Amino acid sequence: MSRRARNIVATGVALALAGLLLAGCGNSKSPNMLDPKGTEARDIASVWWLMFGLAAFVYIVVGGLIIYAVRKGRRRSRAERDANDSVEPDTPRFDDHMVLWGGIVVPLVILFVLAVVTVTTTNALRRPASDALRIDVVGKRWWWAVSYPTTHFVTANDIHLPAGRPIELHLTTADVIHSFWVPQLAGKVDMIPNQDNLLRFVAKTPGTYRGECAEFCGLQHAHMDFVVVVQSQGDYDRWVAEHAQPPVEPASELADEGQVAFDSEACAGCHTIDGTPAQGKVGPNLTDLGERPYLGAGALENTPENLKQWITNAQRSKPGALMPPIQLSSAKASAIVAYLESLQ
Repeated sequence: MSRRARNIVATGVALALAGLLLAGCGNSKSPNMLDPKGTEARDIASVWWLMFGLAAFVYIVVGGLIIYAVRKGRRRSRAERDANDSVEPDTPRFDDHMVLWGGIVVPLVILFVLAVVTVTTTNALRRPASDALRIDVVGKRWWWAVSYPTTHFVTANDIHLPAGRPIELHLTTADVIHSFWVPQLAGKVDMIPNQDNLLRFVAKTPGTYRGECAEFCGLQHAHMDFVVVVQSQGDYDRWVAEHAQPPVEPASELADEGQVAFDSEACAGCHTIDGTPAQGKVGPNLTDLGERPYLGAGALENTPENLKQWITNAQRSKPGALMPPIQLSSAKASAIVAYLESLQ
């Protein structure tokens, strides 16, 4: 095999390995920042595509010039060997033009275009809207507290938004630095202790979008996800009306037993369920736990089996979580599960 063929094979193998490594970084559920569904994500993606296009253009031009120089140098060497004579070098005038255009003019034009687009986009992202819906989000280890000041409703790890309406998220943290990121709706914003950071955007397309913490924040950083549910204005208004009311009484005898057990065990000391004696503030508000798709900020799917496992030993699924193991009989744990799953 010639040297050139070996280089081609080595390049192909390297590209294949790089593709495998990149494919291992995500799956079908991974959010795609290049598929924007919100105004801010769309503007950021547009800047990214511009930067990618310019970088590709520069790469192709520079790569082409390198190949041209190498081929020209080889031809010159062969000519010198064959004729034992020198080849006329490039004129100084040609070199001067290359330095002027390739080293000064073109880079300045590219940087100027990027600067104008970046500054313009940043100003547009920070512009407030007069009728924005305010939602407060507090990052905690390792979950998200979400409250709606206008309706005084509190939830956790799920955020409901109306499509087409300006949103203003107030972001802070109760402990270490976190970073709030929903790639398909908006860019990342760090959550810093004692600092109120703002994130403004408009979610355009109804759907369910995955969000995550983008700043390493400790042992369970990888299990600090949340879900953003974008609804039509009508569906969102119905969701708000339903959650403005306290939970209905348990519909089954088992769920009723579960409420009694929840209020008498350690659960009520850490969690709040609106309209009940449970008013703990340490853990997430569980008033609508039954409609959430995940437990433990993405650690487990919300099924009765997983919920029972979570209640009795959350450390098994999320080591380091503040919720300690709870000694409960199987019957009492099943009753609490029935009660919590009825909360919607």
